[in-house]
Amino acid sequence: MHTPNETTGRSFLTILLAATVVLAGYPAAVASQELKIVLSGSQEIPPVTTSASGTATINVGADKTVRGSVTISGISPTAVHIHEAPAGKNGPIAIPLTQTADNVWSVPEGSKLTDAQHESYKAGNLYYNVHSAAYKGGEIRGQIKPEH
Repeated sequence: MHTPNETTGRSFLTILLAATVVLAGYPAAVASQELKIVLSGSQEIPPVTTSASGTATINVGADKTVRGSVTISGISPTAVHIHEAPAGKNGPIAIPLTQTADNVWSVPEGSKLTDAQHESYKAGNLYYNVHSAAYKGGEIRGQIKPEH
């Protein structure tokens, strides 16, 4: 026979253990939210007047792995990248994307951000950039802004 204190203690431990199991996945779920991004010429530096447009998704896991893609229209890209810089500035390539379907470019499987790039991601300092023959520096761009 258990005393009331032993029973209460075991119940508390059972609840604590269950809460720990449930919450263990919570930070990973928050860290790996899927973001949707709109790309336009007006976001380029300097701004570009174009009928081209694009939409993108990105998902950055707690382990800094990156998944995502860009779907474009009205443009024949020469290259598509994720770059590192805040809005209003141009920056270096962080991840080159590969064409995976008509008008779709994807982050290569197994891509991972460095620690510095992950900090840039969290600060909103990464962006998708679609380059073309007419606009070698980029024709449409979309800043990646994680929700906090």
